[in-house]
Amino acid sequence: MVENKSFGSRLFDIINYALLGVVALLCLYPLWHVLMGSFSDPKGLTLHTGIMLWPEGFSLAGYQIVLSNPNILSGYLNTLFYVVVGTCARMVMTILGAYALSRSNFLLKRAMSVFVVVTMYFGGGLIASFLVVTKVFNMYDSRAAIIVPSLVSTWNMIILKTAFQRVPASLEESARLDGANDLVLLIRIILPVTMATLAVITLYYAVAEWNSWFTAVVYLRSREKFPLQLFLRETLISYSTSMSDEVTGSMDAPDMVLFIEELVRYATIIVATVPILCIYPFAQRYFITGVMMGSLKE
Repeated sequence: MVENKSFGSRLFDIINYALLGVVALLCLYPLWHVLMGSFSDPKGLTLHTGIMLWPEGFSLAGYQIVLSNPNILSGYLNTLFYVVVGTCARMVMTILGAYALSRSNFLLKRAMSVFVVVTMYFGGGLIASFLVVTKVFNMYDSRAAIIVPSLVSTWNMIILKTAFQRVPASLEESARLDGANDLVLLIRIILPVTMATLAVITLYYAVAEWNSWFTAVVYLRSREKFPLQLFLRETLISYSTSMSDEVTGSMDAPDMVLFIEELVRYATIIVATVPILCIYPFAQRYFITGVMMGSLKE
């Protein structure tokens, strides 16, 4: 039987949905503005002021310039490698660390927990990290330098640790009675129960790796190892006035450079963000369950 809501409850729902709708529009509009701007005519985009709901004219000049970079394909492939391999490696290390810290019978649990938390607030800085990566581990200008130094996020490990601790003790006791060791317990019991949290942490790692560029600037010199973000950054910085007539048209070169530069920025944002945004709809249903499971402790 459907319960009839009072006038106050219905009014609260209306106001709540209205506020959420406004917040959603405020979050979505910047992306929509950039998307419409990327398809706009260069001059129309530069001269436009205020809200943009539709493209100012139509032009693919920005995408032509961005995608004409011959290194875009290799950048995409390198970024996919860093995202897939890096995310898998980080998840393995985070899961193992979180599982160890979630065990009540782990003798060094308190000391290791303190050690892990301290790394959230104190670090050696860029110079110390650079010396460790290049001199101690000899990983300069290697793909390992992008993945290994940031294998574990302390915050993500703590979330996953809390999720593991919330698994009912009865499930673990049953597995122990059947002769399961820690590895079997982790793979067969703990991970399936906390799948929502695992999906969220995986997405966090993947998005962070996709957007990462500073680590590559510091540790990489070979262009064949550059991720996509470095090539897009290079396109923005090194953009010059040598454009084809197909792009510039009949306008004066100095004016067209000014207009095109704005268009290139919009097209670069879309090329860099749309692929990773396509993952969100598939992981959205795990967000609330996964984060809440890893943030609350009974």
